[in-house]
Order: sequence, then structure tokens, then C-alpha cells
Amino acid sequence: MRGEPTCPRCGDRVRPPGLFSDSWQCSAHGPVPPLQPALPPSIDALSVCVSRAVVPVWMTWPLPLGWLHTGVACAGDERTGGRAAIMACSGPAPLGGPGELLLISEEPVVGLGARFAGIDGPDPAPLMEVDRSPHAKVHAAGRPTPLWRLRDTPGDRAVFAGEALGLWLWAVVWPEEAGLMMYDELVLTDLREAGAEIDLIPCGALSPKLLG
Repeated sequence: MRGEPTCPRCGDRVRPPGLFSDSWQCSAHGPVPPLQPALPPSIDALSVCVSRAVVPVWMTWPLPLGWLHTGVACAGDERTGGRAAIMACSGPAPLGGPGELLLISEEPVVGLGARFAGIDGPDPAPLMEVDRSPHAKVHAAGRPTPLWRLRDTPGDRAVFAGEALGLWLWAVVWPEEAGLMMYDELVLTDLREAGAEIDLIPCGALSPKLLG
């Protein structure tokens, strides 16, 4: 059964627009773009999210060896479009065992990245040590993009954040040791620009991280 939209910041239910408001409302965070239920991994689901998103839908492409696409979700509605997008991938971690990677693109103050990073948020800037060299770099839409590892995050994950195409880019990796993969200068593709290549993406089972 398809679930209900939730607050991107806390996961609570949200009230739909009504007589006195034209936006979705969270009792704790006020007006928010509603996080739609995660879509099970498939090419059709990817195409739906990509068509709705007004922010990049980032994916490591090519995927690391043995990794699969494991779910996608957007925050927004038909009126606003997807103002945040989250992409899940799973596969063998660099030091063995399973690894999980969430790539999140969002407008400022949405708070979706902070929710999965396990921090108060809504944005990563207070926990980014931008006065020092970046901890990792990715190539996002063909551009070198620095990422800083955030301090004071839960010990079971590694969290990196930076800015790409004028929006926040988050990379949240489980377990913490699997954060080593972020030092390999991953190549990120905005699936809105992928064209026919989207049909080549291998899909696995829905990531439980998207259901938390």
C-alpha cells in the first residue's frame, strides 16, 4: 500500500493545502514540501521522479562494481515540483560487507538531507569546516565539486555535504567505514540529463534506509 506524504525534516505526517493555506503543513516545522513515499527501484519509478524534479537527481554513474539502484523519492507536490530528491544505491563496501549510499539534492531549508544525516539541520553549513581543505571531491555534472565531512553526526554513518549547481548536495554512507568510497572522486550524473542511458541502470531491492 502506498504511504502518505511526510515532513522532509522529521518524518511526521503533514496536512494538505486547505482553505487557510496553499502549502503542506507540518505541526513542528510549518510549511514544507511534502516528502512523497519512496518508489521501489525500477526504470519507470526513476522516470517519474526525474520528470517531477526541479533539482538534480544525482546518481553515481557508472555505478561502482556490484552496486545497484535501490530506490528514489522526491519532496514536493504537483504545484511546486520536486524541490528535493533522494537517490539510494547499495553494494559491497570498500572494506567488505554491504554498503548504502544516499545522494540528496535540495533547495536551502528543505531539511531532507539533515534528516537522513541524523542532525538537527535544516542545512549542513554549521557543521561544515569550509575554512579547511575539502575532505572529498566528486565530479557533479562534469564539474569538480568539493565535499566536506560533517562533524557531530551519528557514529553509524559518514556524512558529506557541499554545493552543486547552486543547491545542497549530501552524501550519506552506511556503515561509517564505507565513507572511504567518497575519496575515489565519484562521478555523479544528473539523471534529468541522462536520456536513454537511464534504461541501463541496474535495480535491486528497495533500501530500508528510505523507509526510516
